[in-house]
Amino acid sequence: MKVVIDRIEWLVELMGGLARFCVLALVLLVATNVLLRYLFSVGPVALQELEWHLVSPIALLGLAYSMKHRADVRVDFLYDRFGPRGQAGVDLLAALLTLAVGAIITWLAIPYVMQSYQLMEGSPDPGGLPLRYLLKAFIPLGFALLVIQGAADCLRALLQLLAPVDQDAVQGRTS
Repeated sequence: MKVVIDRIEWLVELMGGLARFCVLALVLLVATNVLLRYLFSVGPVALQELEWHLVSPIALLGLAYSMKHRADVRVDFLYDRFGPRGQAGVDLLAALLTLAVGAIITWLAIPYVMQSYQLMEGSPDPGGLPLRYLLKAFIPLGFALLVIQGAADCLRALLQLLAPVDQDAVQGRTS
């Protein structure tokens, strides 16, 4: 199971790298747009749209990446009071819920993206960006990535639950 977890998290890390790259691109793009607007009184619609297009991969690919690095919002004041098996049980429940919600959203988003693709949807604004379906494709992609990170979290929690109990730790003995 450890090999499967490592491979899943390698993919999540790779997609997280893409999200980090998009953050850098967004910062540079916003700075460029500000300079163009205030120094040259130019504000290309396509560059302005590209700004919010970059937010999509940042947010949607960043979901799984933040789960992998435990940067998600958690209520740890109770969790920290549980033993390792209790924590693994909570982690398993959370991972199963993540799997379910991610799978539902992925399933529902696919027709949305397909409709956009069939219409060859683009920006309604003159000078805007074409191929909006590529942007929308990050919805099922991001949530599918969340599903596989949830699977890795499930496997990790199961490993913890199935691990042999250290009797010394249970009885409070130290070496």
